[in-house]
Amino acid sequence: MPQTGHKFWLHSSAWGLAVLAFINLFNYLDRYLISALIEPLKHAGFGLNDAELGSLMFAFLAVYTLASPLFGALGDRFSRPRLIAFGVACWSVATAVSGFAVGFYSLFAARAAVGVGEAAYGTIAPSLLSDYYPVTRRGRVMAIFFCAIPVGSALGYVVGGLMNAHFGWRSAFFVAGVPGLALSALCLWLRDPPRGSQDHEAAAPSAGPPHGIGSATLANYLLLARNRPYAVTVLGYAAYTFAMGGLAYWMPAFLERIRGMPEAQATVSFGGIVVVTGFLGTFAGGWLGDYCARYSSQAYLIVSAIATLVAAPFVWFALTAVSQTGYLVCMVIAQLLMFLSTGPINATIVNLVPATQRASAVAFEIFVIHLLGDAISPTLIGLISDASSLAAGVKIVPFAVVIAGLIWVWAAREQSRA
Repeated sequence: MPQTGHKFWLHSSAWGLAVLAFINLFNYLDRYLISALIEPLKHAGFGLNDAELGSLMFAFLAVYTLASPLFGALGDRFSRPRLIAFGVACWSVATAVSGFAVGFYSLFAARAAVGVGEAAYGTIAPSLLSDYYPVTRRGRVMAIFFCAIPVGSALGYVVGGLMNAHFGWRSAFFVAGVPGLALSALCLWLRDPPRGSQDHEAAAPSAGPPHGIGSATLANYLLLARNRPYAVTVLGYAAYTFAMGGLAYWMPAFLERIRGMPEAQATVSFGGIVVVTGFLGTFAGGWLGDYCARYSSQAYLIVSAIATLVAAPFVWFALTAVSQTGYLVCMVIAQLLMFLSTGPINATIVNLVPATQRASAVAFEIFVIHLLGDAISPTLIGLISDASSLAAGVKIVPFAVVIAGLIWVWAAREQSRA
C-alpha cells in the first residue's frame, strides 16, 4: 500500500535531500566560522602567529581526513541515517566546546574533534542521496546538496564577524554549535533505501565491499585506487580543494590587511560574494552537467575542466588588482566559474564506482582531497605570510586552479578509455 500524508513526506526523496542539504549548510558554516575569527583570535591574548592560525584548519582537516575511511567502510555496511545523526551531534558539541578554549592547544584540540563528526556526515550523505535519485538527476541533486558550500561558508563569515563584533569571538562558536543537536535528531527520520536501488542495473553480488572491517576494507580502498578514471578525478579534486580551501580561509584576513577593509566589512563582503556566486554557479553547473551528459559520458569532467581553466586568470587578477573595482569584478567571475564544478565532479565520483562502494568512494575522495588539498594550503599560505606577506602567500592559489583543470582533462580521457 502506498504511503500517504506526513509519513510519505518524511520518507520521500525530497525530504531526504532537504534535510541533508540543510545540515550541510551548518557543516560549512562551522568549517569556515574560524576564518571570520582569524584576526580576533590573533589579538585574543593567546600569542598566535599566522602559521598557528592556519594550523587550526589543519587540526580539523587532519582528523576529518583520517576518520573518513573508517566511516566510509561503516557507511557501506550499516544504517546510514544513524551514522549521520551521530556525526552531526558530535561536531555540534565540539564546535560549542571551541568557545571555551583558553589557549592554542585547547582550541586546536576542539577543532580537531569537529573532524570526527564531519567525517561521518561528509562520507555517507552523498551515498544516501545517490540511492534517493536516478543517475540522470544526480548532477542537479549534488548541486542542490553542495549548494550548502557557498551558503554555509558565507554564513560562517557573516555569523562569525557579526557575533564577534557584538558579543566576542567565543559567542560565535556557541551560536554555530547548538542548532546541530536538533538537526541530528532529524536524521533519524530519514529512510535508508537498498544500495543501488536507483541504478539502471542491479549491482553484481561481487561488486559489494567485503563483509569485515580491517584488511578487507584496506583491500576495498586499494581497489578504488586502481579505478583510473575515479582516481584521476579525485586527484584533480585535491588540487581544486587546495585552491578553494586556501582562498576561503585567508580572504577575510587578506581583505583586512592588504586592502584595508574594516574587519566586519571584510568578512561580510567576501561572504556575500561567496553566497551569490556559489549559489548561482553550483546550480548552473549541476544543470549544465546533466544537459551535456545527454551527449557525452565525460560531460561532467569536461564542464569542470573548462570552467576551472577559464577561472584561473581571474583568480590571479583578483588577488593582484590595484583597484577595488578590479578586485570585485575578477573575484565574482572567478568564484562563479569555480563553483560550476561542484555538482558535476561529485556526480562523477559516485557514478564511477559500484553502488555498494559509494560511501567508501566518497570517504577515499575526502581522504585524498583534504590530505593533499586544504589540510595544507591554509598552513602553507600562513608560513609564506610569516616569511614575506599575506599578499605573496595567496598567490599560490591560481597555480593550483590551473593544475586542477588540467588533471580533469586527463580524467576525461581516462573515462573515455574505460
